[in-house]
Amino acid sequence: MESFLYQASIYLAAAVIAVPLASRLGLGSVLGYLAAGIAIGPVLGLVGAETEDLQHFAEFGVVVMLFLIGLELEPRALWDMRHKLLGLGGLQIVLSALALMGVAMAYNQPWGIALAIGLTLSLSSTAIVLQTLSEKGLMQTSGGRSVFSVLLTQDIAVIPILAFLPLLVVTLPVQITGDGSITRAVGEDHGDHGHGATMSLVEGLPAWGVTLVTIGAVIAVILAGVFLTRPVFRFIHAAHLREMYTALALLIVVSISFLMMLVGLSPALGAFLAGVVLASSEFRHELESDLEPFKGLLLGLFFITVGAGINFDLLFRDWPALLSMAILVIGIKGFLLYLLAVSFKIRGRDRWLFTLGLAQAGEFGFVLVAFSVGQGVIPQGVAETLLLVIALTMLITPLLFILYELQSRRIAKRGVEIEADEIDEDGPVIIAGIGRFGQIVNRLLQGSGFKTVVLDHDMETIALMRRFGFKGFLGDPSRPDILHAAGLDSAHILVVALDDKDASTRLVAYARKTRPDIHIIARAYDRVHVYRLYQAGANDIVREMFDGSLRAGRYALENLGLTEYEAAEAERVFYAHDRDAVRQLAEVWDPNIPASKNDAYVERAKSLEKSLEAALSARQEQPKRA
Repeated sequence: MESFLYQASIYLAAAVIAVPLASRLGLGSVLGYLAAGIAIGPVLGLVGAETEDLQHFAEFGVVVMLFLIGLELEPRALWDMRHKLLGLGGLQIVLSALALMGVAMAYNQPWGIALAIGLTLSLSSTAIVLQTLSEKGLMQTSGGRSVFSVLLTQDIAVIPILAFLPLLVVTLPVQITGDGSITRAVGEDHGDHGHGATMSLVEGLPAWGVTLVTIGAVIAVILAGVFLTRPVFRFIHAAHLREMYTALALLIVVSISFLMMLVGLSPALGAFLAGVVLASSEFRHELESDLEPFKGLLLGLFFITVGAGINFDLLFRDWPALLSMAILVIGIKGFLLYLLAVSFKIRGRDRWLFTLGLAQAGEFGFVLVAFSVGQGVIPQGVAETLLLVIALTMLITPLLFILYELQSRRIAKRGVEIEADEIDEDGPVIIAGIGRFGQIVNRLLQGSGFKTVVLDHDMETIALMRRFGFKGFLGDPSRPDILHAAGLDSAHILVVALDDKDASTRLVAYARKTRPDIHIIARAYDRVHVYRLYQAGANDIVREMFDGSLRAGRYALENLGLTEYEAAEAERVFYAHDRDAVRQLAEVWDPNIPASKNDAYVERAKSLEKSLEAALSARQEQPKRA
């Protein structure tokens, strides 16, 4: 017991220290877990032989992860994304696997081992890439969505890859005897680890029997997901015990995994299938919230054990060769990704985001390597080299995103952007940006009978608009030639609703300089952005969260005992005072001095806040209207 508690303390302490540090450095949680494992294993020697046994337990985190991935993928959504999933994502996996297989064969590896290596290295790091895209605000770009499509394809492809890898075992084949039954070669022992005979529903069955039992198990999972989950969840709900929901979620994943193992299929395949079946269920979010902590901890434990098992003697002995292999993997994948980006018409900086963002190997590689070693597909020595190559490519990933940012700045300076539509219409109103903010403005104006010219630089957004019957033009609204083509010289109103704060400020400044008489309505991100837009020349500035927050405050006042009239009056007073306060603060705001260090700004803000309190207090003391 003391030994178990000691080991648990070591693993948890390593994770708690290393993962937040890695996240702060922008390296991602996966690299943090790997670093934690390296620290407590090869570096400090705090853990030892128990790591391998612990890794088998932690692999259940992969099963939970694939169940949660399935929950996110409704069949209809998968069908809508079929072109990108099968085209862009499918080609990336196939081409990368074949190219890297060829490199492995050039290193004198047999074709079976080489193919396993190619499939393993063809996958990219979902954890690192998605986190980086989110942190840098790139997820909603065209390139970011293309990257997400490929990562989603890779996550789904893990299932057939796990099912396919055991077929590459050439030394210990599965044999079919003369009577049609299935037998395994003598000495094969990949599932029980020396703990006796494994349980199986297909052992000794003829080939047609194995097929029927396997299909029956899959159908049973689907039928159970469709017909049994609702009554079982109602039964659990009647107990009014929160922990029972968690127990049920774990029971679903564990039992389905066990059933898949009984029929000789991958537990991950069954978990993923169950997740897809339950994706449209009303219990989906409940399952996600219950299983998410288990997935995170088990996967984290898995990556720690991978880090603890890295052969540092091999790394220090052959680091030039290993680093060369890692760079070669990134170079081959990057070249193929660039060709795919060109073929699928991904342009400009999005092309480089797609190319550099997916060029590394990923955390699923660790899973596949461990699985391949357990199945006897890849020898232990090759696996140790492969683990080091995967880890090195992931460590290089932050440098790839830095390279993307440098290339993106170069493209911006050269003005190389998307090929804009030919704008053949004009109108009294130009709307620059048609996201959540701009589309409401556009619908209100068009519904009231006014013609608008809509500009946006995102191709998919424009395509979606057109599908719903709204016309828009593809083009960067911050480019002067696009603005003039849209009718800037004759328009009465310009609505600036761009996500990019700097681009919207530049656009307002250019429009004001070019057309001093045009009325400019601009969306602001926050109060500081209001000041910048005010100095740039915007007439009306709307903070994107201000009106919604004000309405929420009014509802709160009503529920605290004020009448609807009193709450509405407080809202009106606050609105009028804030508009005047922003104008006054804009006059003393200096872009070269932080607001907290601008004495004039601080004093004016304090004075205005006191006047607001006085105005609201005076309003409340007035006689109430009946």
